[in-house]
Amino acid sequence: MKAGAQARLIAAWLALLAFAPLAQAREFPRPETFTLRNGLQVVVITDRRAPVVTHMVWYRVGAADEPRGHSGIAHFFEHLMFKGTREIAPGEFSRTVARNGGEDNAFTAWDYTAYYERIARDRLDLVMRMEADRMRNLRFSDETFASERDVIVEERRQRTDNNPGALLGERMRAMLWPHHPYGTPVVGWLHEIQTLDRETALHFYQTWYAPNNAILVVAGDVDAAELRPLAERYYGRLRPTRDLPSRTWVSDPPAIGPMRVTHRDEKVRQPSLSRIYRAISYGTDEGRQAHALDVAVEILGGSETSRLYRALVEDQHIAVSAGASANTSGLGGGSASVFATPAEGVTLEQVEAAADAVIATFLRDGPTDAELARAKSSLAAAAVYSRDSQESLANVYGASLASGESIDDVVNWANDIEAVTHDEALAMARQTFDINQSVTGWLLPPEEAQ
Repeated sequence: MKAGAQARLIAAWLALLAFAPLAQAREFPRPETFTLRNGLQVVVITDRRAPVVTHMVWYRVGAADEPRGHSGIAHFFEHLMFKGTREIAPGEFSRTVARNGGEDNAFTAWDYTAYYERIARDRLDLVMRMEADRMRNLRFSDETFASERDVIVEERRQRTDNNPGALLGERMRAMLWPHHPYGTPVVGWLHEIQTLDRETALHFYQTWYAPNNAILVVAGDVDAAELRPLAERYYGRLRPTRDLPSRTWVSDPPAIGPMRVTHRDEKVRQPSLSRIYRAISYGTDEGRQAHALDVAVEILGGSETSRLYRALVEDQHIAVSAGASANTSGLGGGSASVFATPAEGVTLEQVEAAADAVIATFLRDGPTDAELARAKSSLAAAAVYSRDSQESLANVYGASLASGESIDDVVNWANDIEAVTHDEALAMARQTFDINQSVTGWLLPPEEAQ
């Protein structure tokens, strides 16, 4: 429905990679925070530059918490939460926000589901009342449920089943996490979406959509003293879920060797290579391990100055794009990826061999002092520049807290990045870029008829 918003916000945040004095990183804002009696955690990020606020509710529940065999329920609620309560007619939530000059959105990940509104400061009372209402009072009929299930099915077909790259990525994750729920797509498997039932969905909602399982983040022209009476008035009356389930997930067996998958599709015009590795995350690391991995990945493939891009694109001219990325935000672990698109006349075998050679050299020698300094400056600058967007700040704090991090973890992130050493970055690269805990994917057009 509106799932692309999170990706765009995070991409915009990370795209602000410019060099800045690392001392500025220490200025990352520390929000005010308090907790209501019913367990709702409230985070307030004051920004008086404009009479605007970003209001977000983050639920500590996502696709990883779905009952086995019922994938897609967490994402389903992106649709169902707009179907009304006793006080708000179906579809009226978004129409009301728009009439008052605001915008609203929602997105789902494996670890959380979030709903947000950006609106004028004098309309904050309105969106808080509506958002609190649907936290516990959502209503939808059998007919509405069936209709929206059909919408989800169509969304799945358009975004995934008709996208060869998305299909390949989905299968690669399923191979990398064969038992852990991170191997199940957020949107759900088609055959399971088609059989979702209203009773299971209602139980999911009544269990997880509760104040003691939520984080309210408000950024903008408001402080905690001003917000607290509103939070008490609207959210403080909501009942918590007793005996909230623990979020403990099954583990995958140890990897026994590299895995590969090839996907051919008539829609493919340009072959591509991708590889995904299991990795540590900020939710599972000890000390600065995830920070060190972020630094290592930035050096290996995070920009056009990275090892992979310079070697494959600029020096050897065998690829039109090449790089690496890391997803280190998972509550139950993360991943690292390598990708490349060959130049015309170059095979995937050639590109993969060249990428492997770059990785092997990096794992043998580690980063240079210049690479280490440049990567840390770039990552720290992203944190510095994110202060200019209240929406980015709300996303950073909300996603981090919902993924098991603390306020201190967020505030100190750039300084911890600055402290990463050569040996720490090299150690995490060697631990992560192990071919025996990876899945390599080739995306190709159909084979030509003989």
